[in-house]
Amino acid sequence: MNNKDFAAALSTRLELEPTEVRRLTDLVGTVFAETLESGDVMTIPNFGNFEVKKKLERVVMNPSTRQRMMVPPKLVLNFKPGQAMKERYK
Repeated sequence: MNNKDFAAALSTRLELEPTEVRRLTDLVGTVFAETLESGDVMTIPNFGNFEVKKKLERVVMNPSTRQRMMVPPKLVLNFKPGQAMKERYK
């Protein structure tokens, strides 16, 4: 499902214009991104938690050349489903 399909599905359920729903989803996405950028955990009730975690730098080896190289640290988006989601998709 892409953004356009998602907005169409929401517009029929909320009885709003698709352009208003697209604007609303863009706003939610912006708030979502700002919350994660600030280092906070984004919790959606009955769905789960989104959190940005930092992976430390590490040494890896290329299996074909046996050359070792350093992978720099990076930020990774982590999702932990809530209890309702776990129960629904057992």
